[in-house]
Amino acid sequence: MTYAGQRVIYDADSHLMELPDFLARNAPQAMRRRIPDLSDIRLADVGDRMRSFEGAQAHSAETVAELTALGDRLTRGPKWHDALGAFNGVERGMALDLLGFKRQVVFSSFCATKIFDAPEIPARYAAAAAHNRSMAEFCAADVRLIGVALAPLDEPQRALELIDDALGLGLGAIWIPSRAPGGRSPGHPAHDPIWARLAEAGVPFIQHVGSSTLSIPDEWMNDGQSERQSARGRAEVIGSKDLTVIFQAAQRFVSVLTLDGVLEKFPALKGGVIELGAGWVPDTIRRLDHAHDIWARSEPHLAEFKRKPSEQFRDQLRFTPYPFEDVGALIRESTPELYLFSSDYPHAEGGRDPIGRFSRALADTNAEDQARFFGGNFRDLYPA
Repeated sequence: MTYAGQRVIYDADSHLMELPDFLARNAPQAMRRRIPDLSDIRLADVGDRMRSFEGAQAHSAETVAELTALGDRLTRGPKWHDALGAFNGVERGMALDLLGFKRQVVFSSFCATKIFDAPEIPARYAAAAAHNRSMAEFCAADVRLIGVALAPLDEPQRALELIDDALGLGLGAIWIPSRAPGGRSPGHPAHDPIWARLAEAGVPFIQHVGSSTLSIPDEWMNDGQSERQSARGRAEVIGSKDLTVIFQAAQRFVSVLTLDGVLEKFPALKGGVIELGAGWVPDTIRRLDHAHDIWARSEPHLAEFKRKPSEQFRDQLRFTPYPFEDVGALIRESTPELYLFSSDYPHAEGGRDPIGRFSRALADTNAEDQARFFGGNFRDLYPA
């Protein structure tokens, strides 16, 4: 018996846990001192555990035996680097056998913000290319794994070359920053070749935690209560304040992309907003439809839309709710095509029983829409 049991489940969000040489080992020698360094990760004890595995290729045979013995209780076992398949693709295949997921999308854990915010443009692109090669190595171990590439859009031609290389490596999604790249809206014509290439390839763009810095700046964390503790940088990446606004950069990105006409112009383009929650999605759809209806006269390009923004979202974008969100209510408030199951394996934020939590939230939802959530909507985003 697997963790999924009789359910047909496709997992839209999992992670590999980088080791210190994840970037350096696939970067040109001349760039290794210029690309971001992963050895300074200080998240709770995760950084210490990462450094303790430096030079390892996999867990020991004894550890693998202990972890596989968990069987369908794998999600209740160790997290982060100590989980089965945390940094070894063959082990991740073993984990998928126990989880029972048909396919699983794999993101890196620590690289995105470091790479997207690297001050030197050449180092930014060199680090992204190194990341993508290392991601491809991990996912090559099992055909069920869909690796996610990084591609900053600041220099469109470089970004397009990076995307072409990633597609050549067999990676199946492109993770991009939430900012206005190079001082341009994401809907600027300079980016059209990028959207066209992704649409042609049937590969989605992705917004994810790490597409922007945390939305609560440090000064907002200064509450004058020195005895208080925040979860940020301790047991979790974000804290309570961050949760309230963490989606806003991605919300702005996909909203502007829609109003600029990119989804209308490239109807085959797909995108995912992952690990940023989904409670904000129904209201965003309503706001975009209002913006379209109210401003169509003063912004004539909006009147040319053949589909309302809500229809473009339904056709082209997908979102992963957090396990504590009521996905059944979100479906009733919007449309069932929008939402995806995710485990966040092996991160602690995914919890010990994501299937159980989502299933309870979907208890009053019909079987067809439940099947969409656990698998059908994933296959819309990743048709191959």
